[in-house]
Amino acid sequence: MTSARKMPELLAPAGNMASLRAALHFGADAVYGGMREYGLRAFAGNFGAEELREAVPLCHAAGKKFYVTLNVFPFEDQMDGFVAAARLAKDCGVDAAIVSDLGAIVTLREQVPELPLHVSTQASTVNAAAVRHYQALGCSRVILAREVSLERMRLMAENAPGMELETFVHGAACMAYSGRCLLSAAMTGRSGNQGACAQPCRWQYAVMEQKRPGEYLPVSEDEHGTYIFSAKDLNLMPLLPELVAAGVASLKIEGRMKTEYYVATVVGAYRRALDLLAEGENAFWEALPALMDELACASHRDSDTGFALGAPSQPGGAEGFHQSREYVAQAVEDSMPGQPARFVLKNRFHAGDSLELMTPGGIIPVTAVPFLREKTGETLDTLGVAGELIRMPLNCRVRTGDLLRGPVRNHRT
Repeated sequence: MTSARKMPELLAPAGNMASLRAALHFGADAVYGGMREYGLRAFAGNFGAEELREAVPLCHAAGKKFYVTLNVFPFEDQMDGFVAAARLAKDCGVDAAIVSDLGAIVTLREQVPELPLHVSTQASTVNAAAVRHYQALGCSRVILAREVSLERMRLMAENAPGMELETFVHGAACMAYSGRCLLSAAMTGRSGNQGACAQPCRWQYAVMEQKRPGEYLPVSEDEHGTYIFSAKDLNLMPLLPELVAAGVASLKIEGRMKTEYYVATVVGAYRRALDLLAEGENAFWEALPALMDELACASHRDSDTGFALGAPSQPGGAEGFHQSREYVAQAVEDSMPGQPARFVLKNRFHAGDSLELMTPGGIIPVTAVPFLREKTGETLDTLGVAGELIRMPLNCRVRTGDLLRGPVRNHRT
């Protein structure tokens, strides 16, 4: 029975403190985030030394874990700084460092032996022999290559007992093998393996015939354009029972460049899914359509199941991002039903709008009413100034960190 099996860890992205707080509030068991250097998301907000010293105790106080991404492939002249960053992370109390490079793993085991290591998906681990090798080097977890199918995950878990396996379940996917792409480095000088990917796979391309220079021939896909390299997003929500049965220890959500609204939406949906699955598969299957609708409320591309069931779908992306709900405000104080709840505004909404309050326990429908603008003391039906504090009574309890969302006005549906 699935309900008798231990549920895997739900691991959420944290590109900054706002996303970290959203991940914790909406039910993540652990978060992963980068320092200002040596991680593969250089353009996320990331965590400086002081922020890391704040973030790690915040996670531990909630009974959660913080893993730091040190998954660049460091060149020889970068190794001293890389080791210094790992020592800082260890001193801040992180629960593990995510590392890609074999030399980096060996060096950290020698020079920072107290720091637990997780092997990044960038290492392209696709068999149990490699898992056992990393185990012998002192690593405690391997994040599997994205090319590993569900059946192969199960076999690897059986053939590498005592080693934790982690896999991505949701978010953007790279068209290159395990994300090890050289396209950005070749075209822009920004290396994805150094955390600076320009995402040229998402650009639009045409074909030029050698003897007809300057004549660009589009490769037709649809009315929006052609995106022959752009992988679809990953969504393994319908496969959670099989993932649990396969013995995977941690389910990872991609998105360190995403907003706190995205993190809250996706983490909340997967949290509810895993909790339902712990009760029994029937509860999960009954809720699955609503959970899939919930995932569509955050900005996303069209999705598929990646390599979990075989080959992924044909490249996509011409459709761009779309979402069915828009983030409008975040609660900054607790309040009881009927009391004016205090929010910081993110996007415009109007009195009379049908809104939804996102809470760790689920989604609560509410109706917007005229609200108080704290800055001026006036009562308004709408306001379009992000960052302003407002007070609006709702017919339900509101807790700090809950989010309000409403009709889409600024994004594609």
